[in-house]
Amino acid sequence: MNLENTKAQMRKGILEYCILAMLSEKEAYASGLISTLKEAELLVVEGTLYPLLTRLKNDGLLNYRWEESSSGPPRKYYLITGKGRDFLAELGNTWEQLTASVRQVTGK
Repeated sequence: MNLENTKAQMRKGILEYCILAMLSEKEAYASGLISTLKEAELLVVEGTLYPLLTRLKNDGLLNYRWEESSSGPPRKYYLITGKGRDFLAELGNTWEQLTASVRQVTGK
């Protein structure tokens, strides 16, 4: 059994929740999201993030807008939709139930 693989799968499982939560606070562009996730030690690469952002947008949970940048190409800023906020609330409830269950089972 590969411990690093298991840890990576656990991180991927909560990535959608974390991204929606971050975007519920303020809009952001992809590299800003990556930086925030890395600071929180939730390591993610662009190859993981961009497909997830596209899926969330296609599901109606996110929108985006383009903004010109003085330091390079335009940036795509992602923002959460009303449907995304509702989905985030449900994920939050599920997260609370899940963490309570894990604590009960593991004693941690």
